[in-house]
Amino acid sequence: VSKQMLEQVLRELQPLCTAEQQFIEKFFQLSQDTTDLQVLEVSVRTKSSPGQCPPHLTFFIFLRLEEPTSRLLSEIFSCLEPELRGFLDVCHKVHPFSCLWVLVTLSDSIFEMWGSSSALPSSFLNTVLGNMLLLAKSSFNKCIGTLCKEIEEAKMPSKMRGGILPSVSRFEEFVDFSEEVFRTARRRGELDKAHLRLAGSVFSSIESLSSANLKVNTDMVMMENFHHIHCFLCQKKLHCLESKKREAKQRYSEHMEKYVTKYLGQPLEKLNHFFEGVKARMAQGVKEEEVSFHLAYSKQELRKVIEKYPGKEVKRALETLYRKIHKHLSLEENLLPVVWHAMEQEFIRQYQEFEALIQCCYPGSGITMDFTTEDLLSYFNSITLSN
Repeated sequence: VSKQMLEQVLRELQPLCTAEQQFIEKFFQLSQDTTDLQVLEVSVRTKSSPGQCPPHLTFFIFLRLEEPTSRLLSEIFSCLEPELRGFLDVCHKVHPFSCLWVLVTLSDSIFEMWGSSSALPSSFLNTVLGNMLLLAKSSFNKCIGTLCKEIEEAKMPSKMRGGILPSVSRFEEFVDFSEEVFRTARRRGELDKAHLRLAGSVFSSIESLSSANLKVNTDMVMMENFHHIHCFLCQKKLHCLESKKREAKQRYSEHMEKYVTKYLGQPLEKLNHFFEGVKARMAQGVKEEEVSFHLAYSKQELRKVIEKYPGKEVKRALETLYRKIHKHLSLEENLLPVVWHAMEQEFIRQYQEFEALIQCCYPGSGITMDFTTEDLLSYFNSITLSN
């Protein structure tokens, strides 16, 4: 309603102010041509060679005197600017984001006046609305600054165990609202800058979770929220946020990798520790064929560790892992299939790495694990189908 009122006020002001300005200029025979300019001639003496007259450099300075037309209109419409300021103040109190449509309405109105054949080139109304536009831009920047601070300082609810953060939802709500307001706007430079600034604040807010005392895995929360932002930006197709869209995808992938790596070690935890030790010895310069001579990494010790992981136990451990991931991830993002597939790929990669280490460090020993790559694929597939 306030938007429509502002548009109506501006529509009615233009013909009124234009007619009054034309009458004043005609009645008092005032004009806005070069006769209103005072020309000052300034001569400057410069240094010269001995025996020569110093040449003069002459500058013409054009000073526009205060226009009588503007002076008269300022007195006639002395209450116009204060009333407009008061109206904008009321708008800001009615809606926290009213500065957006005020900015769009004033900006479009000024552009329409410039393109209008009935509008005067340097009208009094142009000046007044220009002042209002500067005020609207200032209010808009303050609004964005407040929103950025609100997003950066947002605390994760104590009872919240995952899912989309309030700061992310707040960012998306603003983008949706602002895009609707600026849908038909002639200029959107201010909004693009605001979107970029807000996106930076949201990213900082998500990353700050790494130092928060959460009851859930922080990498999982970051993974879901960066994934959510990436999907949102893909849907919006905002050119100004292309770089942020790519960054969100990168952050999402990084945190998913960290999450997968952390939880994947659990099904084969002792086997992981054993081969981490083998790789550490090799990094210290121990030859591959000599690793088995170290008591802690002998063939006998390897067999003991492998015996702890028969195929049935591995499948059971994977089922436990699936339930844990299902509990961690939120339903709204539906990342379970993606994360589970990443788990499968990483698990098989680790298995193949263990097989390669056995081949090179324990050649001819006949030591093998109780399951194969095909078995692992079967385990993952059956767990997926049964859930």
